[in-house]
Amino acid sequence: MRLLLATLVLLPLALPAWGQAPITLVVNFATGGSADRMARLLAPELAAALGTQVVVKNSTGAAGAIGAAEVARARADGTTLLLSTTGPMAIQPHFRSDLPYRPADLMPLCQVGDAPVMVMSAPTSPIHTMAQAVERARRAGGGFNYGSVGPGSIPHIVMAALAQQARVEMTHVPFRGSSEAIIALLRNDVEIYADLPGALRVNQLQAVGVMAERRTAEFPETPTLREQGFDLVYSIWAGIFAPAGTPPAFMARAEAACERGLRAAAVIEGFERISTPIVFRGQRDFAGFWQAELEKFHAVVQSAGLRPGD
Repeated sequence: MRLLLATLVLLPLALPAWGQAPITLVVNFATGGSADRMARLLAPELAAALGTQVVVKNSTGAAGAIGAAEVARARADGTTLLLSTTGPMAIQPHFRSDLPYRPADLMPLCQVGDAPVMVMSAPTSPIHTMAQAVERARRAGGGFNYGSVGPGSIPHIVMAALAQQARVEMTHVPFRGSSEAIIALLRNDVEIYADLPGALRVNQLQAVGVMAERRTAEFPETPTLREQGFDLVYSIWAGIFAPAGTPPAFMARAEAACERGLRAAAVIEGFERISTPIVFRGQRDFAGFWQAELEKFHAVVQSAGLRPGD
């Protein structure tokens, strides 16, 4: 009898989603980047919990806007989800007047991670501190390049904010994803790059500074930007979204699957490998957090005077 009751309790989570129709989990950045790796870690856990296939699809371009728009236009039946980081969801709505979606076109399902932005340089770069980066930029007179994953992305916004605070000119070079930006850094096509810290160790990059309130446990020897004289605190979060109007029954089951997936040993280990702390927020809490982020970055974009062509 106890076994039967336990089976009945677990049954709603294990039932196939909407007649076992496969779910497409769209990632709006390129293969190999942190967002892509998070999605591929979570996909098998979501599939097991929801009882249906979960296929990761990379839809790249326009700093994540293309993939987000694809999901915003998708049928709201639980078969298409989006895993996105901060930029497309909290910055692009204030950065582009021609954005092909609105925040209201998507529903927050669950937050999965949050990590402070790390400023990085190439293994052989002479840039070890922010002071050295600023001095090189000042001497270069506009010839100092930094990489990003597209206009209006976090790597773009934080470096624009740094240039504004330091009162130096830096040239923005956008790429389609973090993998391309890191290759450019290793080739010395750009001198600096700010993003999630997951690429640091695997590419033997130098940690120049962390945009956190305090030094992190994982990189205790890396000073914050505040310690180096720049009042810049930013993180990159990731979350899963659904098209607006997706049925509440599916949203509830998928939220439970997300929370369960983030407790899986393989996911915990995988997120540790990409230096991204797991942070779970369900639909209600994630909605409140997302709204606060939209308001914060609206102020950031306005104060920096950024335009899509910057």
